[in-house]
Amino acid sequence: MKNIFLDTNVVIDFLADRKPFSLSAAKLFNFSFEGKIKIYISAVSYNNIYYIINQSLSHKETIKLLNKICEMTEIADVTKSIIKKSLKTDFNDFEDAIQYNCALTINKVNFIVTRNTKDFKRSSLPVMTPDEAISLFNSN
Repeated sequence: MKNIFLDTNVVIDFLADRKPFSLSAAKLFNFSFEGKIKIYISAVSYNNIYYIINQSLSHKETIKLLNKICEMTEIADVTKSIIKKSLKTDFNDFEDAIQYNCALTINKVNFIVTRNTKDFKRSSLPVMTPDEAISLFNSN
């Protein structure tokens, strides 16, 4: 089983049904449901997901979706150490630096999945788009 770390944008694509990206995101969650992969997301993703999804859904509906995601994924804690490391990186996007440093704390993570691979060009972990990850899983 592969362990992947999902960037927030992929989770939002899935929940908000952002076409054309939502289909690939849904396939990744389906692989998880089938037990082919384990998905990790950072704790900081939850507030970002809430903020975006709550713009189109009620608080109650948004919380319901967050609960479903919580059941489908593992949550990587955001610690003081991760924030300090993220402040010292040369990532252009601070939120991506937090995501990256969270992923590094999970020994089991095989790669990061994001639509914005260029934002992770300094990653020591492999980085793939959702479609690249799907191709990898389909070939195995």
